[in-house]
Amino acid sequence: MKIIVPMAGRGSRLRPHTLTIPKPLIPVAGQPIVHRLVKDIAKILKQPIEEVAFVLGDPAFFGDDVVESLTQLAHSLGAKASVYRQDQPLGTGHAIMSAKDSLSGPAVVAYADTLIRANFELDPSADAVIWTKEVDFPEAYGVVKLNEANNIVELVEKPKIFVSKHAVIGIYYFKAIEDLKEKLQEVLDQNVMNGGEYQINDGIKRMMAEGRIFKTGTVDEWMDCGNKEITVETNSKMLNFLLTDGDEQLISPSINLENSKIIQPCFIGDNVTLKNTVIGPNVSIGSNCLIENSTVKNSLIQSNNHIKNANLDEAMIGNHVVYNGDFKKISIGDYSVLE
Repeated sequence: MKIIVPMAGRGSRLRPHTLTIPKPLIPVAGQPIVHRLVKDIAKILKQPIEEVAFVLGDPAFFGDDVVESLTQLAHSLGAKASVYRQDQPLGTGHAIMSAKDSLSGPAVVAYADTLIRANFELDPSADAVIWTKEVDFPEAYGVVKLNEANNIVELVEKPKIFVSKHAVIGIYYFKAIEDLKEKLQEVLDQNVMNGGEYQINDGIKRMMAEGRIFKTGTVDEWMDCGNKEITVETNSKMLNFLLTDGDEQLISPSINLENSKIIQPCFIGDNVTLKNTVIGPNVSIGSNCLIENSTVKNSLIQSNNHIKNANLDEAMIGNHVVYNGDFKKISIGDYSVLE
């Protein structure tokens, strides 16, 4: 099994946090988004992962440190890491075809801007599976249309008339991904574009037209990381899941508490000092932070920060920040100073 991860976008909706760090590498509940996503997919698949192929953008932004992080991620699963570059932002289909040398055999394609919780078996009768989540307002999403056999027969973007509640979340399984590769090559050769881009859906529709069987794999939770507000909410949800699972150590043993209190669930990294501070619930703090005379809840704070005299709720703070103030719902990028 292979996992193909297109992640060349800059994450503009999450600025200023993505000005210095690609969005898939922003930590949520203590791990980068893409690390959590790939590990959770591997857990669901319940079979060895042979290769993880990452499609990155401009090397000036997705540099050697990014490649090293992703290589370590693949190796942690016992898999080969392959890195490709998408030289132009020409859509989802173009991104997948940037990794065409890895498009063979069974594979999952997963866009690295979302997190999931799921437990289902891949249907052996399916040529492909589109992972979905049942939503209350399907008109706001791309959804799948099902026939009487619960096979997917159509993809409909933001339907004005009810089609189904199964929203497409951006994760796909192909029993033989070379079938998708063949159809996407036709899309590129024939210059079939939607919205000025080459889309994965145009390849999928051609597979359906040839009679390939598509099924749904429904996830229990679909957590977005598109902007600051939803990323903070996702961090809170993930912390609660992890506390219930008990599989990860959320509080580093190197934490230094001075007249301070932690209200679970929280993630606190290495070498964090808390002085006269209450942390939690639903807070993630990266390594090497000093927080004093503060109250922090429902917030996401990265590494190497000095925060004091703060009363934070629904805040998101980047790396190497110095903050001294009395604001609550803040969003501060890397290397900022507010005193």
